[in-house]
Amino acid sequence: MNSKKQQPLKSEKTLAEIFKYEVADGVSEYHLMIHAIQPESTYEEQLNAIIDTYYQLREKELQGTVAIFKRYFLSDASNQADTLLALTAESSDCALSIVEQPPLNGTKVAVWIYLQTKVQTQMLHNGLFEVKHGPYRHLWGGSSFNRAANSEYQTRLLLNDYVMQLIEQGCKLAANCIRTWFFVQNVDVNYAGVVKARNEVFVTQNLTEKTHYISSTGIGGRHADPKVLVQMDTYAVGGIKPEQIHFLYAPTHLNPTYEYGVSFERGTYVDYGDRRQVFISGTASINNKGEVVYPGEIRKQTERMWENVKALLKEAECTFDDMGQMIVYLRDIADYTIVKEMYDKRFPCTPKVFVHAPVCRPGWLIEMECMGVKTCENKEYAPY
Repeated sequence: MNSKKQQPLKSEKTLAEIFKYEVADGVSEYHLMIHAIQPESTYEEQLNAIIDTYYQLREKELQGTVAIFKRYFLSDASNQADTLLALTAESSDCALSIVEQPPLNGTKVAVWIYLQTKVQTQMLHNGLFEVKHGPYRHLWGGSSFNRAANSEYQTRLLLNDYVMQLIEQGCKLAANCIRTWFFVQNVDVNYAGVVKARNEVFVTQNLTEKTHYISSTGIGGRHADPKVLVQMDTYAVGGIKPEQIHFLYAPTHLNPTYEYGVSFERGTYVDYGDRRQVFISGTASINNKGEVVYPGEIRKQTERMWENVKALLKEAECTFDDMGQMIVYLRDIADYTIVKEMYDKRFPCTPKVFVHAPVCRPGWLIEMECMGVKTCENKEYAPY
């Protein structure tokens, strides 16, 4: 009855992909990807077409839903972000992430929107967006940034500020944060600073190789302001018990990240009374020795990456069918045609977006992340 993908909805100007996880009692979840499909239109025309499609869907397919989180993927943030903020000011109803990661279908803008029903939402004074239902408080953060001197200092400040935001809400980074995203300008140069700062802050928060880390994506992405080298999106849950959170390892396929000096988990699943939610970190063509598998071969890297994600999902007793959305990052735009064809064949109805974003290690040509949900009864926990 619950999760289902449907055929993409194509109009003259947009393509919308929808995933629905619908329950009679409780919170239903939806993932929506809207793509502009007329590259010859202006940015404003493409953006308006996407916003119009969103409003139409909210009146029909997605009636009664509330937006929880939106991420806009832009082709040229410095010329586009202000217009986006102006056009969406009236509808800024949720956590908002804006990143320059050009959509690879040749258009200027795409959006991923996560929606739910039967929840109470509010923007907190500290900038986090709160989604409440039952005993849980879901805290989403979009596009945090600062202008410290370099990527290391920016990351340290981002994380320390976030730690304080969580403490203010009665939460802790180690106990409550489920997912982070770091978008790094010129990732080949600036990623090392991000890694160093994250490692150092995590140690102070008891996030170590002996305890656990947090599922994450660290990938190329720009802010409208060239002085911003790192921006961060976050998701945490208040009111959750430690035993509800489980980490995914798939040791036959991937190695622990601390073995090559970074600190994130490969994936996380969270159990509620009525469902299991899964968050797969940015995953590439890696083996359990931490090596790049199939250097220079995009088809084989894509297949190995799928195999890795499948192994992580299997550990959570899930499959690709449970996934509500996928974001696919390509280093080289010339690989798009092959990769798109492969995905369309294997995942024809899963909401997905392909963007230009170099992966954190130059040898990796492709990376993907995904998020999903399946019905799962756990009587000892409150429902979602």
